[in-house]
Amino acid sequence: QVHLVESGGGLVQAGDSLRLSCAASGLTFRNYAMNWFRQAPGKEREFVAVISAIGVNTKYTDSVKGRFTISRINAKNTVYLQMNSLKPEDTAVYYCAAGPNTDQAMGVSRAMNYWGGGTQVTVSS
Repeated sequence: QVHLVESGGGLVQAGDSLRLSCAASGLTFRNYAMNWFRQAPGKEREFVAVISAIGVNTKYTDSVKGRFTISRINAKNTVYLQMNSLKPEDTAVYYCAAGPNTDQAMGVSRAMNYWGGGTQVTVSS
């Protein structure tokens, strides 16, 4: 059985940093692109960042470019999201997801194979 477990969320002030982690089990982690999505209250889930299976390629939504960094350690079955210069508009539940390692699927919510349960990030102004 596949499990994706996020951690590292919390309540911070604008300008602070957080590092989210997502630990995976029950799947061949190195075969999957790993994605981060987020969902703010009253809004649809949106793509944040994705990293390819062996970590060569990354992609970010425009609003986080230059502030967030996605990385992974396949030996630890873990993907990270380093979030710097946080803004109140970054407040959301953050989800990691494992999906196909293809250009067409990376960052596409409906293409994901597995989802974590989410971790809350709240940024106060």
